[in-house]
Amino acid sequence: MMIRLAIMLTLAVTNASSIPAAASQCVSPTTIAAARTHGAAVRNQLRNAEDQQAACRAYAASFYESVTIRHAAADCVRVTGHNPVPEIVMLDSEIDAFNDLLATKCGS
Repeated sequence: MMIRLAIMLTLAVTNASSIPAAASQCVSPTTIAAARTHGAAVRNQLRNAEDQQAACRAYAASFYESVTIRHAAADCVRVTGHNPVPEIVMLDSEIDAFNDLLATKCGS
């Protein structure tokens, strides 16, 4: 019985100590706004790009960045209870925009 109690207390302390660390890694609204601004700049800059392969690489990198930030924002909901639905919706629109560009300009 004492071993079970010790294991449960150890698990509780470990879980409690990891929550602030995870919460500190949450994506801020400023980071989301910066990602959206960067995404818009990439799309505008490469609208009529002559080097299509370079444009596709930039689109793919921006798509990946947007997905990574969205994933981190969604994790914040689970860890902190903060519900950044408007920010996630905005990131979803960024992801959709790059997905469309990848499909239309870079698809085979």
